[in-house]
Amino acid sequence: MPHLVRSVATAMAGAACVAVLWLATPPLASQSAAYRAPRTPDGKPDLNGIWQAMNEANYDIQSHMARPAMALRAGPYGPVPAAPVLALGAVGSVPPGLGVVEGGDIPYQPWALAKKKENQENWLTADPEIKCYLPGVPRAAYMPYPFQILQSSKAVFFAYEYAGAVRNIYLNDPGPAPIDFWMGQSVGRWEGEALVVDVTGFNDQTWFDRAGNFHSEALHVVERYTRTGPDVITYEATIEDPKVFTGPWKMSMPLYRRQEKNAQIMDFKCVEFVEELMYGQWRKRPLAK
Repeated sequence: MPHLVRSVATAMAGAACVAVLWLATPPLASQSAAYRAPRTPDGKPDLNGIWQAMNEANYDIQSHMARPAMALRAGPYGPVPAAPVLALGAVGSVPPGLGVVEGGDIPYQPWALAKKKENQENWLTADPEIKCYLPGVPRAAYMPYPFQILQSSKAVFFAYEYAGAVRNIYLNDPGPAPIDFWMGQSVGRWEGEALVVDVTGFNDQTWFDRAGNFHSEALHVVERYTRTGPDVITYEATIEDPKVFTGPWKMSMPLYRRQEKNAQIMDFKCVEFVEELMYGQWRKRPLAK
């Protein structure tokens, strides 16, 4: 009993300390409003660095509970992992996430909501990430890999670790995109403390996440990158696609600076990792399944 009393007292003391720290910490909004980012030689906010999202949005951009796998089948007491992913065990499970969609809901047209559910049911064969296709925008920002922003007075360039993806942010509008592309065409401008990037010229071959959220080639994304702390960028993306959604919607999240002394973008050119999956059936002597 004395041990139990001491444990309860310790827990209460800990809770009191947390409460004091919470009350003493200014709200994030006030911290952001007071922060002024370092400047580059031309006077613009300095976004240079290696950044990474720390969330579960790549699994599902909407709020979701943990589940045993991305690919599921009916079990005797509830969903269980589908046969192709069963051997992954806990490694193949889905962690819970608070979601990054403001307001929680995505305004799908009725047909598109049905398509989203179909995508989710066929995730194992339909998600472009599984085939190492380029991630698209905004998904590139919150995949579980770092990316680097390289900024000068004349150019802004994004280099992503995943699949070696890159984006050149045009600071002078070159006109309409000549072709539709996975990463679109990005045109940037500065609005006060924010780099605003207008992205068009997409194809329809990327998803927003592993949960089947998708778009058409009419996708239009407006991104905002704002330094709100020494090691934080607030990322916002407004999504429009009149072929799929009934109106615009928005996602937002913090991006954190990688702090390792030797932080760098490494090679993750996953195309070679999926060659057997995509082309192994055409070997002269296919490997045993």
